[in-house]
Amino acid sequence: MNREKELIEVINKQMPRSSSQVNHLFQSDSEILTFHGKGLLYNIDEFSEEDLFREDDPYRLGWNMAIGSISDILASGGSPKFYAHSMVVRDSWSTEYIEKLARGIAQVIKEAGAAFIGGDFGISKTWRYTGSVIGELASKSLLRSGAKVGDKIYITGGIGRGNVEAALQLYGDNLLVKSLTGGWKNLLPLRSKEAELIRKYSRCCMDTSDGVFNALRTISEMSRTGFFIDNLPYVKSGLFLAKTLNLPKEILFLGECGEYELLFTLSEKREEGFLKTAGEGKLTFHKIGIVREPGSQILWEKGRGIDFRAYDLRARDYSDPKDYLRKVVNFLKEAAK
Repeated sequence: MNREKELIEVINKQMPRSSSQVNHLFQSDSEILTFHGKGLLYNIDEFSEEDLFREDDPYRLGWNMAIGSISDILASGGSPKFYAHSMVVRDSWSTEYIEKLARGIAQVIKEAGAAFIGGDFGISKTWRYTGSVIGELASKSLLRSGAKVGDKIYITGGIGRGNVEAALQLYGDNLLVKSLTGGWKNLLPLRSKEAELIRKYSRCCMDTSDGVFNALRTISEMSRTGFFIDNLPYVKSGLFLAKTLNLPKEILFLGECGEYELLFTLSEKREEGFLKTAGEGKLTFHKIGIVREPGSQILWEKGRGIDFRAYDLRARDYSDPKDYLRKVVNFLKEAAK
């Protein structure tokens, strides 16, 4: 068990549990509650410099943090209704910068159909942002468990956008990277419409806030299954950046700065109806693999399989993100031999 998960369990054991809470620890992206006969969802997420969001565009920073706060509600089968936050701004940020930051957050809240209800504010040498969201369940909730062997695995969008954002933050001083990517906006997508369809058809769902691989492994652990992945829809900017930095493209799959897409499974008998409805609504989804028996963790690339059963690298175990990336690259190089 990783250190973070171990500590969460230690803390959780000390806390009084409500009889209104439906989910167990780690079982879903949001906390699931019943309140006066209605289903509610609650989520809280913190962001800081460690998340490697670029700060040069305050609107983009605000937008991306709000997307990250709301995506867990969507992944759990709900619709966001109320949004609050705790915002600690950097003391060097101007009033104009903070206004644009707030505008980015507000635009996501509006497009998600939610309302802002307040929060807390502070000023410090470093910035921190905590988004807190209450959502409503129209019908069933979605858990991280429930995948069955033979289910197809889908994702709502391209893979690697969050890791691209992190790479631009880490390697922004590289003159070649700066000259080639200086204009990239890299706004994370809001998947409200896709989420509506997913909750009608899917067995389980999780967002890719910690990257696609971690989402796949979590669903597999919770469902007691495995996976076989191929034909990954890497974002073009990710492929371009990986080539520029001489990194294997699979790092976009493994990296833990996620793109906040929705990863979910479909039974074979529900797949046809799902795709038909998606086509009618002009919604695009990507099939990336199939659920396999426990113990299978294969990524198929260029006619060969990479086995991830022994992979145990975690970004939070490294004080320097570049050290973590070097370890990931070394793993991929060894796997390719």
